[in-house]
Amino acid sequence: MNPSNQEAPAAGETPVYESMRSPVHTASYRRPTRRMVDALADVSAATACAKLHQMGITRTFIDGPVPLHREPDVKVTGGAVTLQFLPQREDVFNGAEQEDIERKTPLWGVLESIRPGDVLVIAAQGSHFTGCLGDMLVRYFKLRGGAGIVVDGRVRDAARIRALGVPVWCTGVTPHYASQTELFPSAFNVPVGVGGTLVTPGDLIVADEDGAVVVPQERAVPLAEDSLLHQDREAFARRRLDEGGLLSDYYPLTGAGLDEYLASRAAT
Repeated sequence: MNPSNQEAPAAGETPVYESMRSPVHTASYRRPTRRMVDALADVSAATACAKLHQMGITRTFIDGPVPLHREPDVKVTGGAVTLQFLPQREDVFNGAEQEDIERKTPLWGVLESIRPGDVLVIAAQGSHFTGCLGDMLVRYFKLRGGAGIVVDGRVRDAARIRALGVPVWCTGVTPHYASQTELFPSAFNVPVGVGGTLVTPGDLIVADEDGAVVVPQERAVPLAEDSLLHQDREAFARRRLDEGGLLSDYYPLTGAGLDEYLASRAAT
């Protein structure tokens, strides 16, 4: 875009292409407490998703992102900070200018807002071509104490990111940088739609090998208490099945199987 071809803005008026380059973000939001995060530390994504469904909150699974590190013990729990990408439009922003203005965008803004334990959640519309983060930005995220990253889109420098040890959930990899093709970073710490799910700043994220799930703050502690009991019951049922028990006796755990479980709990 050539600004000289544009009609000059009225006095005191900011051109749209300038305002869009300034980081847009929520002034403040409430991060989850340590109690909320710790309560969910041992809760799986599958259990959190199921329990929220029982509570009437049915759209919590972030569809698309899978672990970049395929390890059975990959797990992250923390408060969400959000980054939103939008489609490029040449009169507002174009990728050719990326190198000059990138440090002024929400991509830099969100990374410089990271606190220890944060989970960065990126709404990139499932793009196959936008490499939302690469080695240098993930490295900085780690140095800031970030816990993990969930991207509804792609990353680049995959080998270097794996070497950093930062847990990342994404839809794949690409050689492109953040604004090389179709999207640009538009806002941070605002509500975003990620993988068909609403994520607001301060929501809790539980992510493991099954994917990432959003947990509202006010549901975190009661959900954790119920989830840990559920997981303990399943561990008991799993042991009984391994010992030769019938599936119908121990899963789901009801009737005589539940009585047996409760008796075993009382005996410990």
